[in-house]
Amino acid sequence: MSPTTDATDRIDPAARIGLVTLAVSDLDAVIPFYRDVVGLRVRERDDGRAVLGTDADDLLVLDAAPEAGPRPPDAAGLFHTAFLFPSRGALGDALSRARDAGERLTGASDHRVSEALYLRDPEGNGVELYRDRPREEWPEADGEVQMDTLPLDVDSLLADRAGDADDAGEAAPADTAVGHVHLEVTDLDAAEAFYVDAAGFDVRQRWESDALFVAAGGYHHHVGLNTWNRRTAPASGTGLVEFEVAVPDGDGLEAIRGRLVDAGVEVHDGSDGFLAVAPDDVRVRFTVA
Repeated sequence: MSPTTDATDRIDPAARIGLVTLAVSDLDAVIPFYRDVVGLRVRERDDGRAVLGTDADDLLVLDAAPEAGPRPPDAAGLFHTAFLFPSRGALGDALSRARDAGERLTGASDHRVSEALYLRDPEGNGVELYRDRPREEWPEADGEVQMDTLPLDVDSLLADRAGDADDAGEAAPADTAVGHVHLEVTDLDAAEAFYVDAAGFDVRQRWESDALFVAAGGYHHHVGLNTWNRRTAPASGTGLVEFEVAVPDGDGLEAIRGRLVDAGVEVHDGSDGFLAVAPDDVRVRFTVA
């Protein structure tokens, strides 16, 4: 499929990823990972829910769901939540925290546009910690960014750690954000129809026939989509509940809603925007930032 070139059908260039919500079976087991390794602060907590983020923003919601059961091995859903750090030094600090906590990296990559560390939280949810290279250094060809997966020198990254916290004394700086979400899907064409043709993201890179990276405003990707593990069933069990796409104004929000409705997408209106049901029963909440 090919995205339309009409600018009125594209999502606002300032769109970004907001809150990510995960269902977890054991809050007490999962919170320390995001607090002590990722470096987020616990901003709210009760028996059934925790909200974590920086001194400036909420980034992650953990909902207790002991009855949900683990995500089935054939189910679509989350590949990883990617936390974007504002500097190489801050990413080095995150690596240091992971090592101090005894966490094992599942990967460490230089993607040419970014440097990234990969881990899994205590319930198996994928997590990426990364920093962007300056945008003028990103390689592009034929209108697409040219990401790759190259070895990352983790010793060099560790040597460049900043060794400081933000003004509130938290490990992750206040301008840490959720940079992107990466999903495992059952059908890449169906995913493209939702995220590109209807929601209005631009294709930033096609990775052979089994991965697609889409974004707003020329970013390398806000949403990654892949079929690498050949998932065949809708999302279920613990893991991703929903993620937020925030746009700057109500007109842009309504434009997205109209395109999704025209495409036959199930939409549920709310006081803060609307919830759309994407392919594989993934829930995407569109709001005004």
